[in-house]
Amino acid sequence: MILRELFNMSDAGRNVNDMRYNPLRDQSSMKKSDTRKTRLTLSQINELRKGSEAHILEQEHELAFINKMYAKPPMPAPA
Repeated sequence: MILRELFNMSDAGRNVNDMRYNPLRDQSSMKKSDTRKTRLTLSQINELRKGSEAHILEQEHELAFINKMYAKPPMPAPA
């Protein structure tokens, strides 16, 4: 388990972010005898796009958190 998954889980144990990969929807198990080239459907391409967008959003949130964490402390008010 990745550490950031601890923060993305809801109380029921489900991942809060719906755009991630869901193994229950994956019906594409390949066999050794499958020699034809697979073709992606539009729904599969859409899921890949959503996963990519979710990854970019996670990176932006992590960068904002890191910038906030390592920012210079505010200047004290003059007395």
